[in-house]
Amino acid sequence: MPQMAPLLWLNLFLMFSSAFLVFIILNYFMKSPQKMQKLPHQLLPNKTIWKW
Repeated sequence: MPQMAPLLWLNLFLMFSSAFLVFIILNYFMKSPQKMQKLPHQLLPNKTIWKW
């Protein structure tokens, strides 16, 4: 297997890192967030009675 110069390894690393960052950024902005709707009633926490 032929040796690669360190500069080529750096170019390869930068190319894959930039592609990964672009993929992550596009995934983040792909879906628009949905608005939260107010619930008609408040959610009450469940109170549990522990029987030991």
